[in-house]
Amino acid sequence: MRIAMISEHASPLAEPGDGTTSGQNIHVAELSAALTARGHEVRVYTRGSAPGLPERVAAPAGYMVVHVPAGPAAPVARDALLPYMKDFGHWLARTWQEDGWRPDVVHAHFWMSGVAAVIARRQVDLPIVQTYHVLGTVKRRHHGAADPSPAERIGYERALGHAVDQVVAQCRDEIAGLRRMGVPMDKISLVPSGVDTERFCPTGPATARVPGRHRVLAVGRLIARKGFQELVRALRAVPDAECVVIGGPPADRLDAHPLARELRELAVTCGVSERLKLVGAVPPAAMPAWYRSADVFAAAPWYEPFGLAPLEAMACGVPVVATAVGGLTDTVVDGVTGLLVPPRDPRALGTTMRKLLRDRQRRFAYGVAAVDRAREGYSWNRTVARLTEVYQVVSRRRTATHPAEVTGEVVA
Repeated sequence: MRIAMISEHASPLAEPGDGTTSGQNIHVAELSAALTARGHEVRVYTRGSAPGLPERVAAPAGYMVVHVPAGPAAPVARDALLPYMKDFGHWLARTWQEDGWRPDVVHAHFWMSGVAAVIARRQVDLPIVQTYHVLGTVKRRHHGAADPSPAERIGYERALGHAVDQVVAQCRDEIAGLRRMGVPMDKISLVPSGVDTERFCPTGPATARVPGRHRVLAVGRLIARKGFQELVRALRAVPDAECVVIGGPPADRLDAHPLARELRELAVTCGVSERLKLVGAVPPAAMPAWYRSADVFAAAPWYEPFGLAPLEAMACGVPVVATAVGGLTDTVVDGVTGLLVPPRDPRALGTTMRKLLRDRQRRFAYGVAAVDRAREGYSWNRTVARLTEVYQVVSRRRTATHPAEVTGEVVA
């Protein structure tokens, strides 16, 4: 099957751990690699965001990345890209009509990619699958007037839910949000992201740590909604543990990062500065060893559409203490693979971590269950199998509805 991935702002070629990549970059890269490994022909279309980029780049995993000339050949903030989606969509349609490669299905990642895909479909009728990654209604609820998203976002997302052939939700919480937007249940498929269970596994080297001290590990972009402030406050209730935070820019640039400075100042105020370690960006190859070095993985976001890092920690056999939000309520089974706490509650977070760190037997049991859950429910084999079924269904459905357009026959 020929699959076109649209990821307008998140290139799969971006290096994870550079301080700027998000879960979408990683998801699109790993999903494209997994589909390619199973015999599909995948092309990922992302905006050309730098001068001199080649139009096409063969990724090491075998899929093709195509840089679309939409907007300036320079970095543009994600929330400022909407005006360029019309050009993006027209370029896609023209390319699919002229270069001899036409996808069987289009999978749009993020709402603006969906806009571009629907624009392209006005000229080249193809089935579209939409993954939002995060809903505008969720961002608006948590950020209010500080939400940088375009004012039109929620309206576009609602319209996309009806215009595309199928919406792929990554967790049950997202399904509830989609239903509130009016997306019909029969147009929603639950297909969570996957984790590389061969790379992220319990066996292998672990990063060195301070003898006699527990380690709490947290991983994520250094942004407020990830809840690192609450984690620092919670550290007061865990006197025998260090907290290692991976994310943000490289270590030598952390001093210039506003949130990194805020976290360090907060740690001084809370009296835990000697137990907070900000590592900065870490190369992807080093991440499994960091996970294995932890006694507990902490994820304290205000909201989380899915959450890849907790799943990677689980695959490495680490119990997770997480806020009961979004996708974390699916991946982390409370009392089985870890523990769930209310968001923005450092007291509950700290108390829960302290109790778990002092119960070695329970940590071991949670870790074993976490590995099983990651392997059985979230391997890329399972995710790709589910997603391939979605692709096949929408392709058959659209072919039956628009046979001439889909097969490329000339209609008089």
